[in-house]
Parts: sequence; structure tokens; C-alpha cells
Amino acid sequence: MAKILCIGDVMLDVIAQITTEINYGSDTPSKISTHGGGAAGNVATWATVTGAQTQIVARVGNDSAGVAVISEFDALGVIHTNLVVEGAQTGVVVVLVDLNGERTMFPETGANAGLTLNDLPVLDGFEAVYLSGYALLDEISRPGVLQMIDAITAQGLPIFFDPATVGGMSQVNVDEVRSWLALMSTLIMNEEEAIFLTGKTQLESALDTLLVAAPTAVIKRGSQGAIGKSRGGQTIAIPALPTTVIDTTGAGDSFAGGYIASWLINKDLMACMQNGASVAAQCVAIVGARPQVTTAL
Repeated sequence: MAKILCIGDVMLDVIAQITTEINYGSDTPSKISTHGGGAAGNVATWATVTGAQTQIVARVGNDSAGVAVISEFDALGVIHTNLVVEGAQTGVVVVLVDLNGERTMFPETGANAGLTLNDLPVLDGFEAVYLSGYALLDEISRPGVLQMIDAITAQGLPIFFDPATVGGMSQVNVDEVRSWLALMSTLIMNEEEAIFLTGKTQLESALDTLLVAAPTAVIKRGSQGAIGKSRGGQTIAIPALPTTVIDTTGAGDSFAGGYIASWLINKDLMACMQNGASVAAQCVAIVGARPQVTTAL
């Protein structure tokens, strides 16, 4: 079975679904639940239930949150080694989900900070690598992750890169973030991130600017679907699939998981994007960023 290596962050998501307008300074009724999270972990789990074999490179603490996250990986079939860092705290994200299913996130990186080249497994047997932008945005992990990229490139493996949120990128010199794009094979990002990185408000122009750096770029547009293009090719646009939106947490990660899993079988850009959209439709219809243990796609 084809294998995907997912590098980045693993978190515990504490999700508060708000059932009314927020009463600041007072009580607001909500529904609270906890789930595994983190972009790399989310991509790994969705790619796995889509039919690929995945392995995660990240870190958790030796605490109850870490135990919960690892148990979920085991239940979903994600391969992991050396995840636990003694004495560290597992990263946690508090997620507020509003009445429309839109989420606002408050992350604490925790044990994810400090990835090094030693965390990279032997690359034989892998066919693709997903890299979360959070790993490069963390200044402690950045040197080690850049070394990982060199090793992956030397092995000839394609890297699928999601640069992560504008909020995260705003904490780093934007020119440095842009310099990472040329190290990747495929760029997958949302509309806001594409505009931030390219300075182009027209998405066709943003795609063409991204293609100067990387061979393929895909821009996710939420309820409006996605557009993508490879160098020398035509722009491809796909719609979002009809679904009931409950929680958009992990929507972009699930798209990436479905996209990469499809790429391992069929390199056709439209087919990959359609599979990404199909998986994303499943994700937003449930609470949390990960598939449920019983999910089968």
C-alpha cells in the first residue's frame, strides 16, 4: 500500500459549539467536546480512512491529552513512532464554533515545538510527504524542518504543503514564508492565505503567482469549492459538494488528506481535487477535525 508521511503538529482540540450569541463577561450556553487535532494529524487520519497508509511525525506530551491523541491514531490506523516527549505538555487548541459552523481557534503549541531531523524516519517506502505550515512557522522547529525538507527532496519525494493560517504567517517575515514555497511540489491553501502570500485579489492571478514557485497550486474556497492549476495547464474549478455544515474545523486538512490519497492512485488534478472536496464534505458534517473511528469513505 502507498504510504504518506505527514509532518507537523498534533493537538487536542477542545471544541465549544455556541448555541446563541456570545454573552461576553457572562455565561453562554454551549456544547463542549474534545477531539484529536493538529493539521498534520488531521491530514494523516483523513488520508488513512480514504485508503492510504500514513505515518505521522509530530510530538505529544506524556500526559492524559497525549494518551488520548495516540489512542485515536491507533484506532484509525495511523502509524506513529517516538511521539511522546517526557515532561512536555501536549498541544491544545480551544475552538469556538459559531451558529454558522465557522470556527475560531486559540492554539498552544506545547510539545510540537522543537522538531529536529532526528524525528524524520527512514524515507524508503514513502511516496508523498505532507508538511503543515505550522511546523515551519514555529521558530524552534524551523531549522530541523528545513533540514527534513532537504532530506526529503534528496530522496526525490514530492512535498504537499499547506502554509497554515494568515494569523500564523503574520508572526513571521512574509518574504521568508514565500521563500519556502519554492521548496514544495504542490501548494494547498485557502483563499485568504493565497491573497496574503501573493498580494493578488484575483484568484487566477494568485494561482499564476504561486505557480512561479511550485509546479502545482490549489486554492480552497470553502462553500465555493476550489480552483487549481499546474504549470502549463488550464485552471480547474470544482464546486463544493452539498452537505450539512455542522463544524468547519479541519475542513482544509480533510481536503488535503483526500487530495493526496487520490494523487497516489491518479495524478489527475481534477480527480484529486474532487476527492478532496468529497472528503471535506464528510468532515464539515461532523463535530471535530478528525474522522470518527467508524468512518469509512
